[in-house]
Amino acid sequence: METSLHRQLKLQYADAAGQTEVRVGRYRIDAIAAGRLIEIQHGGLSAIRDKVLDLITDHELLVVKPLVVSKQLVQQKRAAGPVLRRRKSPKRGRLIDVFEELVYFTSVFPHPNLWLEIVLVDIEEWRYPGHGRRRRWSTRDYEVEDQKLLKIHGTYRLHKAQDLRKLAPARLPRRFDTENLAQALNIERGMAQRIAYCYRKMGTVAQVAKRGNALLYEFRRTRRRVA
Repeated sequence: METSLHRQLKLQYADAAGQTEVRVGRYRIDAIAAGRLIEIQHGGLSAIRDKVLDLITDHELLVVKPLVVSKQLVQQKRAAGPVLRRRKSPKRGRLIDVFEELVYFTSVFPHPNLWLEIVLVDIEEWRYPGHGRRRRWSTRDYEVEDQKLLKIHGTYRLHKAQDLRKLAPARLPRRFDTENLAQALNIERGMAQRIAYCYRKMGTVAQVAKRGNALLYEFRRTRRRVA
Protein backbone atom coordinates (compact mmCIF):
# COMPACT_ATOMS: atom_id res chain seq x y z
CA MET A 1 0.00 0.00 0.00
CA GLU A 2 1.36 3.42 -0.99
CA THR A 3 1.96 5.81 1.89
CA SER A 4 1.17 9.52 1.83
CA LEU A 5 4.92 10.18 2.14
CA HIS A 6 5.60 8.26 -1.06
CA ARG A 7 2.76 9.98 -2.89
CA GLN A 8 3.80 13.46 -1.70
CA LEU A 9 7.39 13.00 -2.85
CA LYS A 10 6.27 11.47 -6.14
CA LEU A 11 4.11 14.48 -6.97
CA GLN A 12 6.85 16.87 -5.90
CA TYR A 13 9.40 15.34 -8.26
CA ALA A 14 7.15 14.69 -11.27
CA ASP A 15 6.70 17.18 -14.11
CA ALA A 16 2.93 16.85 -13.72
CA ALA A 17 0.37 14.56 -12.12
CA GLY A 18 0.04 12.75 -15.44
CA GLN A 19 3.73 11.86 -15.32
CA THR A 20 3.40 9.51 -12.35
CA GLU A 21 3.03 5.73 -12.30
CA VAL A 22 4.37 5.40 -15.84
CA ARG A 23 5.00 2.06 -17.50
CA VAL A 24 8.55 1.69 -18.88
CA GLY A 25 9.15 -1.73 -20.39
CA ARG A 26 8.29 -4.31 -17.74
CA TYR A 27 8.55 -1.80 -14.90
CA ARG A 28 6.22 0.74 -13.35
CA ILE A 29 8.11 3.96 -12.62
CA ASP A 30 7.05 6.42 -9.92
CA ALA A 31 7.50 9.56 -12.01
CA ILE A 32 9.18 11.22 -14.98
CA ALA A 33 10.69 14.73 -15.04
CA ALA A 34 12.61 16.32 -17.92
CA GLY A 35 12.79 12.93 -19.59
CA ARG A 36 14.48 11.33 -16.58
CA LEU A 37 12.91 8.40 -14.74
CA ILE A 38 12.37 8.85 -10.99
CA GLU A 39 12.05 6.16 -8.32
CA ILE A 40 11.08 7.04 -4.74
CA GLN A 41 12.53 4.42 -2.41
CA HIS A 42 11.72 4.71 1.29
CA GLY A 43 12.60 1.06 1.85
CA GLY A 44 16.02 -0.51 1.49
CA LEU A 45 18.04 0.31 -1.61
CA SER A 46 18.88 -3.37 -1.98
CA ALA A 47 15.23 -4.04 -2.88
CA ILE A 48 15.51 -2.07 -6.13
CA ARG A 49 19.12 -2.91 -7.01
CA ASP A 50 18.31 -5.24 -9.92
CA LYS A 51 15.59 -2.93 -11.23
CA VAL A 52 17.98 0.03 -11.21
CA LEU A 53 20.75 -1.93 -12.95
CA ASP A 54 18.29 -2.90 -15.67
CA LEU A 55 16.86 0.59 -16.18
CA ILE A 56 20.13 2.53 -16.30
CA THR A 57 21.25 0.48 -19.28
CA ASP A 58 19.02 2.60 -21.53
CA HIS A 59 17.60 5.39 -19.34
CA GLU A 60 18.66 8.19 -17.03
CA LEU A 61 17.34 7.48 -13.55
CA LEU A 62 17.04 9.50 -10.34
CA VAL A 63 16.58 7.43 -7.18
CA VAL A 64 15.11 9.52 -4.36
CA LYS A 65 15.90 8.14 -0.90
CA PRO A 66 14.05 9.85 1.99
CA LEU A 67 15.95 9.66 5.28
CA VAL A 68 13.86 10.32 8.39
CA VAL A 69 15.42 12.93 10.70
CA SER A 70 12.57 13.02 13.20
CA LYS A 71 9.24 11.24 13.56
CA GLN A 72 5.97 12.27 15.19
CA LEU A 73 4.10 9.17 16.34
CA VAL A 74 0.29 9.24 16.18
CA GLN A 75 -1.33 6.37 18.07
CA GLN A 76 -4.85 5.39 17.04
CA LYS A 77 -7.34 3.26 18.91
CA ARG A 78 -7.77 1.04 15.86
CA ALA A 79 -7.24 1.15 12.10
CA ALA A 80 -8.77 4.37 10.75
CA GLY A 81 -9.95 5.04 14.31
CA PRO A 82 -9.70 8.03 16.65
CA VAL A 83 -6.35 9.38 17.83
CA LEU A 84 -5.40 8.41 21.38
CA ARG A 85 -2.14 10.32 21.73
CA ARG A 86 0.76 11.90 19.92
CA ARG A 87 4.39 11.84 20.89
CA LYS A 88 7.76 12.50 19.33
CA SER A 89 9.98 9.51 18.73
CA PRO A 90 13.29 9.75 20.62
CA LYS A 91 15.13 8.36 17.62
CA ARG A 92 16.91 10.90 15.41
CA GLY A 93 18.20 10.20 11.93
CA ARG A 94 21.46 11.57 10.55
CA LEU A 95 22.67 12.02 7.01
CA ILE A 96 25.49 9.60 7.71
CA ASP A 97 22.94 6.83 8.36
CA VAL A 98 22.47 6.45 4.61
CA PHE A 99 25.70 4.43 4.49
CA GLU A 100 23.75 1.63 6.18
CA GLU A 101 21.90 1.38 2.85
CA LEU A 102 24.73 2.27 0.49
CA VAL A 103 26.72 -0.82 1.51
CA TYR A 104 24.15 -2.81 -0.49
CA PHE A 105 24.31 -0.45 -3.48
CA THR A 106 28.02 -0.57 -4.30
CA SER A 107 27.45 -2.65 -7.44
CA VAL A 108 25.12 0.03 -8.82
CA PHE A 109 26.54 3.44 -7.88
CA PRO A 110 28.19 5.35 -9.48
CA HIS A 111 26.96 5.08 -13.07
CA PRO A 112 26.74 7.74 -15.82
CA ASN A 113 22.95 7.31 -16.05
CA LEU A 114 22.25 7.24 -12.31
CA TRP A 115 21.66 10.01 -9.78
CA LEU A 116 20.91 9.36 -6.10
CA GLU A 117 19.18 12.05 -4.05
CA ILE A 118 19.07 11.85 -0.26
CA VAL A 119 16.12 13.81 1.17
CA LEU A 120 16.18 14.65 4.88
CA VAL A 121 12.60 14.66 6.15
CA ASP A 122 10.42 14.92 9.22
CA ILE A 123 7.41 12.65 9.09
CA GLU A 124 4.25 11.77 10.94
CA GLU A 125 3.62 8.04 11.45
CA TRP A 126 0.07 6.83 12.14
CA ARG A 127 -0.14 3.55 14.11
CA TYR A 128 -2.77 1.26 15.58
CA PRO A 129 -2.51 -1.79 17.91
CA GLY A 130 -1.27 -5.03 16.41
CA HIS A 131 -3.46 -7.15 18.74
CA GLY A 132 -0.66 -9.39 19.94
CA ARG A 133 0.50 -10.45 16.49
CA ARG A 134 4.10 -9.44 17.08
CA ARG A 135 6.83 -12.02 16.69
CA ARG A 136 8.53 -13.30 19.80
CA TRP A 137 11.86 -11.68 18.93
CA SER A 138 10.29 -8.28 18.22
CA THR A 139 9.05 -5.63 20.64
CA ARG A 140 6.77 -4.19 17.97
CA ASP A 141 3.07 -4.64 18.67
CA TYR A 142 1.54 -2.16 16.24
CA GLU A 143 0.71 -1.74 12.58
CA VAL A 144 1.66 1.33 10.56
CA GLU A 145 -1.36 2.77 8.80
CA ASP A 146 0.35 5.68 7.06
CA GLN A 147 3.37 7.97 6.98
CA LYS A 148 3.03 11.64 6.05
CA LEU A 149 5.61 14.22 5.07
CA LEU A 150 5.86 17.16 7.49
CA LYS A 151 9.05 18.91 6.43
CA ILE A 152 12.04 18.65 4.09
CA HIS A 153 15.27 19.82 5.70
CA GLY A 154 17.47 19.53 2.63
CA THR A 155 18.63 17.34 -0.23
CA TYR A 156 21.96 15.87 -1.27
CA ARG A 157 22.31 14.79 -4.89
CA LEU A 158 25.01 12.28 -5.73
CA HIS A 159 26.27 11.38 -9.20
CA LYS A 160 30.00 10.75 -8.97
CA ALA A 161 32.13 8.81 -6.51
CA GLN A 162 33.59 12.05 -5.13
CA ASP A 163 30.09 13.22 -4.17
CA LEU A 164 30.02 10.67 -1.34
CA ARG A 165 32.45 12.82 0.64
CA LYS A 166 29.74 15.39 1.42
CA LEU A 167 27.72 12.70 3.24
CA ALA A 168 30.49 12.30 5.83
CA PRO A 169 32.57 15.50 5.87
CA ALA A 170 35.65 15.11 8.02
CA ARG A 171 39.14 16.56 8.41
CA LEU A 172 41.41 13.61 7.87
CA PRO A 173 45.12 12.95 7.34
CA ARG A 174 46.13 12.48 3.70
CA ARG A 175 46.39 8.79 4.47
CA PHE A 176 43.78 7.56 6.94
CA ASP A 177 42.31 4.39 8.38
CA THR A 178 38.88 3.66 9.81
CA GLU A 179 40.00 4.67 13.30
CA ASN A 180 40.88 8.13 11.97
CA LEU A 181 37.50 8.27 10.25
CA ALA A 182 35.64 7.22 13.40
CA GLN A 183 37.38 9.84 15.52
CA ALA A 184 36.87 12.63 12.97
CA LEU A 185 33.13 11.92 12.66
CA ASN A 186 32.60 10.93 16.32
CA ILE A 187 31.07 7.60 15.33
CA GLU A 188 31.63 3.95 16.21
CA ARG A 189 34.38 2.04 14.42
CA GLY A 190 31.83 -0.28 12.83
CA MET A 191 30.09 2.61 11.11
CA ALA A 192 33.45 3.98 9.97
CA GLN A 193 34.25 0.59 8.45
CA ARG A 194 30.98 0.62 6.50
CA ILE A 195 31.72 4.13 5.21
CA ALA A 196 35.24 3.11 4.19
CA TYR A 197 33.82 0.04 2.44
CA CYS A 198 31.45 2.23 0.41
CA TYR A 199 34.23 4.68 -0.37
CA ARG A 200 36.52 1.90 -1.59
CA LYS A 201 33.95 -0.09 -3.59
CA MET A 202 32.45 3.03 -5.18
CA GLY A 203 35.80 4.55 -6.10
CA THR A 204 35.89 7.49 -3.68
CA VAL A 205 39.18 6.33 -2.13
CA ALA A 206 42.09 4.12 -3.09
CA GLN A 207 43.72 1.66 -0.73
CA VAL A 208 47.37 2.73 -0.64
CA ALA A 209 49.10 0.92 2.24
CA LYS A 210 48.73 -0.88 5.56
CA ARG A 211 49.64 0.19 9.08
CA GLY A 212 49.79 -2.97 11.13
CA ASN A 213 46.48 -4.69 10.38
CA ALA A 214 44.76 -1.43 9.39
CA LEU A 215 44.22 -0.50 5.75
CA LEU A 216 45.22 3.03 4.78
CA TYR A 217 43.23 5.04 2.25
CA GLU A 218 43.60 8.21 0.21
CA PHE A 219 40.82 10.14 -1.47
CA ARG A 220 41.00 9.98 -5.23
CA ARG A 221 41.53 13.32 -6.88
CA THR A 222 38.95 14.72 -9.29
CA ARG A 223 40.41 15.07 -12.74
CA ARG A 224 40.39 18.59 -14.06
CA ARG A 225 39.19 19.25 -17.54
CA VAL A 226 41.79 20.57 -19.95
CA ALA A 227 40.58 23.58 -21.89
